[in-house]
Amino acid sequence: MIGLKKYLIEEEARLKMIKQVVDERLVGVPEGNLRVTSSGKHVQYMHCKEKDGKYQKQGDYLKKSDMPLIKKLAQKTYDQKIKRLVDKRLRQIQNLNKDYSDNEIESVYFKMNINRQALLIPVEKTWQQTVADWKSKPYSGKEFKDGDPEIYTKKGERVRSKSERLIADILYEMGIEYKYECSVILKGYGQVYPDFTMLCRKTGEEVYWEHDGRMGDSQYSEKAVKKINSYINNGILPGDRLILTFETANVVLNDRTVRKIIESVLI
Repeated sequence: MIGLKKYLIEEEARLKMIKQVVDERLVGVPEGNLRVTSSGKHVQYMHCKEKDGKYQKQGDYLKKSDMPLIKKLAQKTYDQKIKRLVDKRLRQIQNLNKDYSDNEIESVYFKMNINRQALLIPVEKTWQQTVADWKSKPYSGKEFKDGDPEIYTKKGERVRSKSERLIADILYEMGIEYKYECSVILKGYGQVYPDFTMLCRKTGEEVYWEHDGRMGDSQYSEKAVKKINSYINNGILPGDRLILTFETANVVLNDRTVRKIIESVLI
């Protein structure tokens, strides 16, 4: 559920980039190593070369005029250490990536015969069980007023705007369960009704979606900003557990934006 695979893949890519950098820098480096000693305020540099398979502890003293060589030798030692570390970590992560799956605990259960599954108590609830338990908890949303437009989603739920219908329909198409206008208490602000509440598969936590559709209206936008700040003050941060989308009279929400948000935050 944590979604470790994504981070392992990202870390493998990062290490490969580092490896490429140090491999290129280690081409054509000068022979030998650098030894750095100090006596009081004076720093001394020695160029130690290999003899009989080992580097000498005492080498040729280098002068200040040899600073370009000194820097190259120092860089060589650093790059060699980075290369050894990166090569080691790459082997470990690549082996883990071949073998690891985010859902491997859950998959043990689902790979069993359905009749055997009925006899078992999984060590962890499956994602389907978790979502079903969460969805089964009753709640009361906001009431609609007389004269409110009648807009319905593909699930047959009534929503307040065409943009909310767009979000609801895409969530439904992508198999994301949600609660519409399920209330939340924000300390220092009071009760709010986020347009949509979902469970994040990566973390198992609730994620709230607030769509502010009239940001060109100064009174509306001021109220929206206050509410967003209250979410933040309650530890519910945008991009983490809070999804925010906006519209004005001239800039409308589109399905591509909605899908990208869902893929990034919820899946």
